[in-house]
Amino acid sequence: MAYRYANRNQLQLFPSSIEDYIPLDDPVRAYDAFVEALDLEKLGLNLDPHQAGNPQYHPKVMLKLVVYGYAYGIRSSRKLERANHHNLSFIWLTSGLTPDHKTIAEFRRKNRSQLADILKQCAKMCIQLNLIEGNTLFVDGSKFKANASIKKSWDKKKIQKVLNNIDQRIATILNQCETVDEAEKGCGSLVKMDQELQDQDVLKTKVQGILKELETKKQTSLNTTDPDCTRINSLAGTHAGYSVQSVVDEKHGLILSADVVSENNDLNQFSQQINQANALLEHKCQVACADSGYASTTELAKIDQQGIKVVVPSQRQASEKIPSPFAKDQFSYDKIHDCYICPEGHTLTFSHLNKNKKNGHKHYLISAKKICLACPHYGVCTSSQHGRKVIRLANEELREKFEAQYKEPESQAIYRKRKAKVELPFGHIKRNLGVNAFLLRGLPGVKAEASLFGTCFNLVRMITLLGVTTLVSLLKEIGGKYPTSLGGIG
Repeated sequence: MAYRYANRNQLQLFPSSIEDYIPLDDPVRAYDAFVEALDLEKLGLNLDPHQAGNPQYHPKVMLKLVVYGYAYGIRSSRKLERANHHNLSFIWLTSGLTPDHKTIAEFRRKNRSQLADILKQCAKMCIQLNLIEGNTLFVDGSKFKANASIKKSWDKKKIQKVLNNIDQRIATILNQCETVDEAEKGCGSLVKMDQELQDQDVLKTKVQGILKELETKKQTSLNTTDPDCTRINSLAGTHAGYSVQSVVDEKHGLILSADVVSENNDLNQFSQQINQANALLEHKCQVACADSGYASTTELAKIDQQGIKVVVPSQRQASEKIPSPFAKDQFSYDKIHDCYICPEGHTLTFSHLNKNKKNGHKHYLISAKKICLACPHYGVCTSSQHGRKVIRLANEELREKFEAQYKEPESQAIYRKRKAKVELPFGHIKRNLGVNAFLLRGLPGVKAEASLFGTCFNLVRMITLLGVTTLVSLLKEIGGKYPTSLGGIG
């Protein structure tokens, strides 16, 4: 059997122009066209060709390098530098310019807020190209690890434990000092103990400073490496991280907006994320959909009051458990007489208002406890000697409205699309690009990275929907509205 061989010393003829390196339908041309179409002034990138000093790399060159790198999971500044020397696509994209890793890292660090707004301009382009309609929006969140160890997270319990250990160690050292013989002074025992004592005092001062900062910020925990991150509980365990929020349009599954929050759950995010997306659309969506993780009646009501249909299941609707025949929803509420009727036909009347709760929940009790004690279902429905009790939430009517709304056939059809639309971007970012953690620290940094992730996903979808040559042509029309000093669109 014959084998193929090659000689690396054989002379090769490369194209004389960098432009000829890349075919017209190569995806890299779409990324180049996208950056050329950006309005840098609106982004806030400083363009001053007359500034003193050594000439800098044009912001568009740096943006192309970063955006294209993120699109293929290359985020490290050193890896970007290496790719820019060895990968023809990168060489073409930067026109042969070779910024080093320090320059790349510095550009990304200094322009975090500008990078965080790139997704907004990308979404605006999608709206202009009629790829985003904004009629039905899907919201979802996913946990990402922070560039910090959970071991660097402190809460009051951990701080108090460490302080107690320090005090015990200091007391032990002082006791040892008293028992050291005078003859041992020359051996340095007391000198070593004195140094350790100083180290413990320094550590105690540092830990007390963390406690003071924790109390000042009124937080339950604080990470000393990345103070903006929070303790995240996930299937992978507990780690320091962030929650990335994404709002996706129904038409083509394109990301309309993305945000990053220091929250362990999604309960407080629904109205904020939908309102941000509507602001970008410049009109209100017709339907807003999310999973049960967003089922906060207060949050859903804020969107419902705007005339937007809310399709979000409650926690009990999302649960796969078989409902008990004596669960609360099996009791019918009589609004006129303000009472509940149990499955056996007995009445539970209003007892009192729970003043400990912020909104005041209402308690309903069986009219006579002997009714429950004599009931054949006693022990299943309730085992209380005082009989069955039902608590009605202050916003129970709204909750029932949203539950009924979710059950509608039209709502069910919308909800069935949710996974395919809003979970796909996170799947692409985490599985295809291998991104499970942020590189940058602090909210400004992670928001910049989240914006880049969303932008890169949208560009992949736009290439799939329109094709490279068509997309480049359309982006060139959009880019013609803004002045540019680069002629990078091929």
